[in-house]
Amino acid sequence: MAPLAAALPLHTAGPYVAAAYIAVFVIVLAYVAIMAGKLARSERTLSDLVERIKRRDAGGDE
Repeated sequence: MAPLAAALPLHTAGPYVAAAYIAVFVIVLAYVAIMAGKLARSERTLSDLVERIKRRDAGGDE
């Protein structure tokens, strides 16, 4: 039975494998950067809410 796809010789496939690893690395790096931005925004929102609660409890926002 013949293989479905012929394998590339190692000297020909090397650049494609390297490109695939680089592409996956860039995608993971972008995902981590986006998640870090969302986390920072959530932390700012949370600290703002904590400050509002503290001011309300102190009687500042009546």
